[in-house]
This record gives sequence, structure tokens and C-alpha cells, in this order.
Amino acid sequence: MSEIEQKVSRAVPRGIASTGPVIFSYGFRPFFLGAGLWAIAAMALWMLTLMGMAGPTVGGSYGAVYWHAHEMLFGFSSAVFAGFLLTAVPNWTGRLPVSGWPLVLLFSLWCVGRVALLFPDVAGLVPSAVLESLFLPALLFICASEVIAGRKWKDLKVIAGLLALSIANIAFHVSVIGGVSDNSVAVRLAVSAYVALVTVVGGRILPSFTRNWLNRFGRVDFPVPYNRFDTTAILCGVVALAFWVVHPDSSVTILPAATAALLHAVRLVRWRGWTVRKEKLLLVLHVAYGFVPLGFVSIALGAAGILNEYSVLHVLAIGAIACMMLAVMTRASRGHTGRALTASRLTSASYALLIMAALVRPVAEVLPIFAIPIYAIAGLLWMASFGLFCFEYAPMLVLARRRS
Repeated sequence: MSEIEQKVSRAVPRGIASTGPVIFSYGFRPFFLGAGLWAIAAMALWMLTLMGMAGPTVGGSYGAVYWHAHEMLFGFSSAVFAGFLLTAVPNWTGRLPVSGWPLVLLFSLWCVGRVALLFPDVAGLVPSAVLESLFLPALLFICASEVIAGRKWKDLKVIAGLLALSIANIAFHVSVIGGVSDNSVAVRLAVSAYVALVTVVGGRILPSFTRNWLNRFGRVDFPVPYNRFDTTAILCGVVALAFWVVHPDSSVTILPAATAALLHAVRLVRWRGWTVRKEKLLLVLHVAYGFVPLGFVSIALGAAGILNEYSVLHVLAIGAIACMMLAVMTRASRGHTGRALTASRLTSASYALLIMAALVRPVAEVLPIFAIPIYAIAGLLWMASFGLFCFEYAPMLVLARRRS
């Protein structure tokens, strides 16, 4: 072991905890449960705020609108991403996962961030933002250390996405506290980082899971394996997202966005999602990825002045990001707790509710006269979806793994 690897091993305690609460034995457990609960609580607070029933406390001097945007992008979503990375990185590197007290401390840091930003005036606006900003860099350090120690250089592109999120989070805070009226660049950067990660990670798991499921039944109509076309589609998508971050309203964004939409639509077809339509745990991955080309179409329409930017954001944020996150949360939770990799009726219902929310919410800007009812419907669909997730999966996440 090199000197660098020795330092990394000492800096990041690892290993599956054999004592203490089961929930802190693996990264997906606390973070998936925390994400599910916060998805419900944060949305409920936002809906109460829209109805004028939450009082002045939600977000304090940070501002309720900014608080809502931040907590969806950097609160809920960062927890799901943390649960995924803390579970996936050990599989990629062959090293033991972060567990026990180190995991308790990391999860506590995420929780403290939620409280700090909900009541930012208790400690002060700047200290609260600084405290909230610590979680993503801490997660970045842990994951980058593991990837470097495991010499899995190809996985650094996922770490790059985490770095972009960390930068976007800090930029969001700086713009809000600095009184910048338009913090949309930070929002678009965060959304773009998540979408890019969906295209990278989705390219790993969708064809692999689809092939494995088909192989169980002796079928050979497999998805097309990863090749240069996938690399081209990912790079084109990153370019289109970069144009969108910098020039969302410019005609120069239309061509790269439209090209990315076409390439990712073809990519999705190559994965043959219709072959797994009987298994909703797999089908939802394909449906969620379907919002990627739809999102690029939305970006092109937004650049052409046809679609409002908030509609574009919600197509990507709820459709491509949140739907994919729920799909990954349910599959990983079942697989790592010894459950069968098949969707129950409750799980399937949670998928359907969130997909409906992804389709309903962007309409608010298209039909502004009905905006408030649409907000309410989309919010209720969102909370119902994650309510079903918490109801079904909370016991799995807090109890010991089933023995086969």
C-alpha cells in the first residue's frame, strides 16, 4: 500500500458496523430514509407557505422561495445521492463501506444543515449557510478518497459531478445572501450536474439490470451494451447542459439541446425497456430516463422562447432526477436488505404518483391562471409518492437484513 493510500485509509474509517443501530450499518439506510421523510416535510412546509399558513419561520431571512428551491436540489437530492454513493462506491472499488460512527457523523451533518437553513436567523444567515455547505464537501472528500485509494480512475467522472454540486450549492448561498436577484445559474448548474450523473450512471445500470433480468428467463433480446455511441450521447448532453447553464434563452442552445434529445432518445430505445414492462422495478428506470430526452426538448423549447424556464427546470428536476432517484432508492433498498427485486403494488403506486407529479408541475407556467391548483396537485402527488416509500421501506431500512 502506498503512502497516499495509507493516509486515505486513516482519514476515512471504514467497515460494516456490527454493533449499534442497524440503520447506521450502511450508507443507503439513513440517507434514503432521511431523504424520503424530508421530501414529505419540506414539500408540506412549502405548500403551507403558499397558502399563507406556515408563518414567517420557513427559511427566515433566507426567503421561503429560495429555501424551497435549495431544499429540493441540495437537501432532499443530496441525501439520495449520498445514500447511492456510499453504497455504490464500495462496490466499484472493492473496499469496505463507511459505517458506524463515521456514518452517524456524516448523516448528522446533513440533518444539521436542514435545521440551520430552516431557521437561519437563530445562528445568523452566514453561519447557517456555512454550516449547511459543509455536507457536500465532506461527502466529496470521503468518496474521492475511496475512489483514489481503490484506483478506480474511471469513476472520477461521478466525483466530478459531486464537485459541481458542491460548487453550485455554495454559489446558491452566495447569490441569496449577497442579494443577487437572479440565482438561476446556480440552480441550472445543480440540475445539470444531476442530469449528467443520470446519463452516466444510467448508462451503467439500465442495460446491465435489463440484461440480467432477461437472462433469467432465457431470453436473448438484450439491450445494446455500452459503446462509443453512449460516450457521444453523454458528451453531447454535457455540452447542451453547459449551453443551457450559460445561455438558457439564446438560440445557440437550441441545436445542441435538440441533438442531445435525439441521441438520448435513441440511447433509451437501444436499451429495449419494453422487454421488461412486466417488472415495474426495472421499467421505472427506463421511464425515468425517458425524461432526459424530454428535458433536452424542453431546454430547446425554452431557448426558443416557447417554454418558461420554471417548466424546463421541473421537467428535469422531478422527471429525470427525482423519478430516477426514487427508482434507485427502491431497488437498492430491496436488494441490500435481502428482499426480492420486484416492485410491490405500493412501490408501483409510488412510481405512478411521482411520474404524474413530473407531468403536472411544468403545466403551471403554461397555464398560469391555474397555477395555484396545479402547485397543490403536484405537491400532493409528490408527498403521496414519498409517503408510500416511507411507509413501505422505513421498516426495511431500520431493521436487520433478511437472511436468505
